[in-house]
Amino acid sequence: MPAAFHNAARPSCSPARPRMDAAAADRVPSQVGYWLLLLAFMALPVLAQTPAAAETPDDPAAVAQAEYDAVMALTPDPENGRRVYLTCAVCHLPEAWGSTDGTYPQVAGQLRTVIIKQLADFRAGNRANPLMYPFSVPSILGGPQELADVAAYVAQLPMTPHNGLGPGTDLALGESLYQEHCVDCHGPEGEGDMREHIPALAGQHYAYLMRQFEQIASGERRNADSKMTEQIQGFTAAEQSAVLDYTSRLRPPAEKLAPDGWTNPDFPSFVRDAAGIRAKPPAPPK
Repeated sequence: MPAAFHNAARPSCSPARPRMDAAAADRVPSQVGYWLLLLAFMALPVLAQTPAAAETPDDPAAVAQAEYDAVMALTPDPENGRRVYLTCAVCHLPEAWGSTDGTYPQVAGQLRTVIIKQLADFRAGNRANPLMYPFSVPSILGGPQELADVAAYVAQLPMTPHNGLGPGTDLALGESLYQEHCVDCHGPEGEGDMREHIPALAGQHYAYLMRQFEQIASGERRNADSKMTEQIQGFTAAEQSAVLDYTSRLRPPAEKLAPDGWTNPDFPSFVRDAAGIRAKPPAPPK
């Protein structure tokens, strides 16, 4: 899958991370602030201009690349990234594990360069997402330093060991397709490529992979690699499901996975279901 889902040095991570110290905790707003922030942002996609409606540069890809280059020249501060991540936790939740229904991807443990590339693309209008756009703009998320910081923080978060999987009905076909079309760019274990900001796919939710595949094949995902867009258009629905089912079952290294029951200690007072959105991180299958 050449440059598949393109758009990510990876800080080392251990699931047993220390809790935020008192000084750092003071920089995280109260739980009331979380939900005031959420309520304000729920109106933003309606009230604010999206990249398509607002005045945008002639070449969003060039604008995004310029910001990516600027961010990559900075020294990231993951401790400050904890504070910046508050904006992201409203939807992605503190663990950054996303949702098994594919509404939100697992971004925990993703390659730092992938996170930076995608945020820069959202901000420049080079990747359309009306919900994500208002959360990513500089006036909300911050400037290049904040992008560097939050990407470093998210990249070292441990991943859920229980991401959403496909039906498991044709994994042999899926493996064959992955080896033929995907392995050259995404790697044999779905580890991605940090230098080329090719995302890691191991541990990603099946439903999210399905949605992105469809957006890339249709051309809706404008920041996808053109070679991948052309290559996957010939996949049948059964082939798509098989290869992405197989991909969703690729396992990240054990040291990148959180233990069962882990919750992010940096957000000890996070009220997960205050707005009735999503109550818990993905649970182990019964």
